[in-house]
Amino acid sequence: MTTGAKTESSSDCEVPDFLDSPGYLDAMSRRYMMKQFIAGLPEAAQKRVNALKHLQVEFTKLEAKFFEEVYQLECKYQQLYQPIVDRRKEIVIGTAEPTETEAVWVDPPRKNQDGEEEEEEEEDDEINEKLKKMALNYHKDLPANGQGIPNFWLMVFKNTEAMAELIHPHDEPVLEHLRNLNILYEKEPMSYVIEFHFDTNPYFKDTVLTKRYFLRCNIDNEDPFSFEGPEIYKCTGCPINWNPGKNVTVKTVKKQQKHKQRGATRMITKTEPTESFFNFFSPPRVQEDEPVDPETQFVIGRAPAANNRPKQAKRRGGGGGGKKKDAANPAECQQQ
Repeated sequence: MTTGAKTESSSDCEVPDFLDSPGYLDAMSRRYMMKQFIAGLPEAAQKRVNALKHLQVEFTKLEAKFFEEVYQLECKYQQLYQPIVDRRKEIVIGTAEPTETEAVWVDPPRKNQDGEEEEEEEEDDEINEKLKKMALNYHKDLPANGQGIPNFWLMVFKNTEAMAELIHPHDEPVLEHLRNLNILYEKEPMSYVIEFHFDTNPYFKDTVLTKRYFLRCNIDNEDPFSFEGPEIYKCTGCPINWNPGKNVTVKTVKKQQKHKQRGATRMITKTEPTESFFNFFSPPRVQEDEPVDPETQFVIGRAPAANNRPKQAKRRGGGGGGKKKDAANPAECQQQ
């Protein structure tokens, strides 16, 4: 005999497999689900969980202070790095030559896990000879008595895996004119500016291009457990004053246009945005709230300019950004 009462199927009460891997859920869904599961605990267990939450909030507050002090330490040490950075610039651009001590480098001996020196592997003379010829051929256009290190920063970028992905063939001739990178820290507001210094060149009138990153180390009162350290929440770029016909962030295309009434066709020429490293400096504008592109942020967002040591800053948002990159609207940060 059946009744009007609704019965729950066994599947309604089954624990879903993804509960063991809550990372598959977005932050809001995860919080809602965990709230319901905690509510299903015995009362004594709920009280213990609540106590742990209070302790975690206190821990997070201390953690935020820790990261604020780390940032102050970064500011301090950037000033100590500066003489080294300035000396590097002199050698790279050729305004100074290395001292006798600087000019000699001996690779330190390789050691194993026990701290013992490893025996050097025997080198293959034939391979060495081939590599030498390849190197000579690669550098054949460099003058023997040239100044500095040509294309130094372009080579640095191209040999940094994630950075190399941002550079396109039409960017390289422009980046050959990059002379130096520098960074300026500001304590209030917590931010830093990366300066890209260029030679006078045929591509644009500017000699310095900049990007400023704003950081915060705040705890979200509505979701204090989401805190993971400082985050880049905004950045501002700069306009580039391109010379006529030299803008590598756009491409010229020819399209066939048909008259709606007469049916006649004609060829029109127009410019369209294209992918380029220099989209990184897009003029400031308001964008929708979107996650910082983690790859670009890793490479550029945490100050490789001063010391070539990319660092990781927390990206915005709780989920993986699935938004497609747009050449005209790069999403490496929210610009305002």
